[in-house]
Amino acid sequence: MKRRTFLEFLGKGTVMMAIPSGLLVACSQANDNQNDNVLKEFVGIPPSSNDELVLPEGMDYQVLIKWDDLISETERFGFNNDYTAFIPLEDKKEEGILWVNHEYTDTLFVNSLSRDSKKTKSQVEKEQNTVGGSILHIKKEGNSWQLVADSQYNRRITARTPIPFNWDSPIQGADQAIGTLANCSGGVTPWGTILTCEENYDGFYGERNLETGEIERNKYDMQWLDYFDYPTEHYGWVVEVNPLTGEAQKHVALGRCSHECATIAPLKDGRIAVYTGDDHNDECLYKFISSEPNSLKEGTLYVANTKDGRWESLDYASQPILQTNFENQTEVLIHVRKAARLVGGTLLDRPEDIEVDPVTGDVFISLTNNKPKGNYHGSILKIQETNGDYESLTFESDTFLAGGKETGFSCPDNLAFDHAGNLWFTSDISGSSIGNKTYKSFKNNGLFLVPRSGKQAGQVIQIASAPNDAELTGPFFAPDRKTLFLSVQHPGETSESLDKFTSHWPEGGTSMPRSAVVAISGDMLDQIQNMA
Repeated sequence: MKRRTFLEFLGKGTVMMAIPSGLLVACSQANDNQNDNVLKEFVGIPPSSNDELVLPEGMDYQVLIKWDDLISETERFGFNNDYTAFIPLEDKKEEGILWVNHEYTDTLFVNSLSRDSKKTKSQVEKEQNTVGGSILHIKKEGNSWQLVADSQYNRRITARTPIPFNWDSPIQGADQAIGTLANCSGGVTPWGTILTCEENYDGFYGERNLETGEIERNKYDMQWLDYFDYPTEHYGWVVEVNPLTGEAQKHVALGRCSHECATIAPLKDGRIAVYTGDDHNDECLYKFISSEPNSLKEGTLYVANTKDGRWESLDYASQPILQTNFENQTEVLIHVRKAARLVGGTLLDRPEDIEVDPVTGDVFISLTNNKPKGNYHGSILKIQETNGDYESLTFESDTFLAGGKETGFSCPDNLAFDHAGNLWFTSDISGSSIGNKTYKSFKNNGLFLVPRSGKQAGQVIQIASAPNDAELTGPFFAPDRKTLFLSVQHPGETSESLDKFTSHWPEGGTSMPRSAVVAISGDMLDQIQNMA
């Protein structure tokens, strides 16, 4: 797009919602000439195949914590870190709780076994302790962030932690699940808790065939069912965690699917809307509208019909077609994928992360790709709710950015807006596809920036390149405006043995690769976040 067309599409200068705490975006109200002079033109990086976290001049990183580091006397940081969220302690900008998701495990690294080896029960238990989430008390000392090693807050939530359902009816005969797993992206509530989302749960305890009632294991089966006969219906939920206490609950009202994230948009009367996507080919986008203030239980779940611009209700009592196919609302929510199709939900190309533009109030959704349908590069979808009202049941949608060689990125995944309202996003080209055929020019996965103002407004600028096989996930801006927390996930994931690693990040040499959370800082990051 030409610059002015892009700015009009972005909605520059139109504020439709209350800006969340810390997001000061006065730059959106300045005129074009002023904005052109605010930010110097800066240079990103070209695509890279280096086994390193590559950043442009003016940015640097520190490894804050990596897989298997001690976080307390008895607990260790989990495997394959993903979503991050920083919650300040007592409104401090440089001290708080960092929540980190741990999505899945890899028996080669965790148990030193080939991936097709038969596991013992103790080896499965070891893997169960590597997923879930980590709660870390961190503090900035000088120019670097440090773990407060003896803090009462440091703890793990794992696939072995009992977690109750926030629902009045039992789920598969139980009022609680054992553990959380497949924790991909997430969100933060207005009341300061974390929403962590269970994505590809079927690799751990399979999925039930709705026709036969039998549990089917997929090709990525972890063998956990061999020793732990936990119901698959206990997974695939949005889980709320209190970062100060570790207390958690699974929210049935938001439906069961491969949740990528849960993003909250507050309503004027204290109620909330929650957006979440189902990260599979040909699955749907959902919105929950609460009927009570700050409730993740009382309310109605809807699925997006992007063809007609409508949110279709998944309320059992008001939908005859749901009454024909299910026994009650609990069944609808457990089998929300089937229910979504019945009421007319649009099948999308892997709806992943969702963020609300702090300037315009528009909702952005990354659609990573859909290879079976020939969509190799994905796109970012923009939804404008009618009258900017998140309670609205009608909307308009359009493609914001399409991936491909022309735009310089492929397979968008996590999204984030910084303190100046600029859009950042990561890419997720699978490890087996990096550098191959249609993905060759993109090289390793990256982190990208779309400036909101200045001469480069609307351009896609690569800001970081991941180590070999890795993807960059969970970008989260600290309130100090000087730090970007970022996960470097699964470096070296295509390694076939412990004798031949495809990555040695972050320790280098001949070391085993380890996922880690980094803290990025530097003059260039300061400049980008203080554009106004």
